[in-house]
Amino acid sequence: MSDATSAADAARLPQARPVLEAPDIARVLTRIAHEIVERAKGADDVVILGIPTRGVFLARRLADKLAGITGRKIPVGSLDITMYRDDLRMGPARALARTDIPADGVDGRLVVLVDDVLFSGRTIRAALDALGDIGRPRAVQLAVLVDRGHRELPIRADYVGKNLPTSLRETVKVLLAENDGRDAVLLGGVGDAAPGRE
Repeated sequence: MSDATSAADAARLPQARPVLEAPDIARVLTRIAHEIVERAKGADDVVILGIPTRGVFLARRLADKLAGITGRKIPVGSLDITMYRDDLRMGPARALARTDIPADGVDGRLVVLVDDVLFSGRTIRAALDALGDIGRPRAVQLAVLVDRGHRELPIRADYVGKNLPTSLRETVKVLLAENDGRDAVLLGGVGDAAPGRE
């Protein structure tokens, strides 16, 4: 998904319709937080890493919800995957984002990667490569706001906000208040996102 997507761009999508609004997004993040606590038996060794751009905002929100459930601060950071992508030769140069790993690192911890949309799986493959260069987690799990299908790699999410079956001709745009001024997930018609680039 393009990081350049804005609320104005999304509004111009042909027949874009909301499939999640702000209350829905808050609700699914609360559900995912409870699922993480249940599976991790308390989340004592959990580290949350968001994939820029919108995955970082979702990771911070998820960490806040986990803190509310567990009563303790959950380490949260970001993981830039730019140099690990397999499509660098296929388009214009991408700006590097920030990698910010919590002070205790990831070794021996349960790392939950967070992204906005799971599509081909290539972004997550790149994230796993980037994470491997940083340390050796005990386990890695994946939380996504939307899973739109069309996987090209054998990757699945452990926690999904919404499964949204789509055609390859449709676009899924995630808007978050921190970046776009509002929270929403919009499903649009034919867009400019090339299949296999997410």
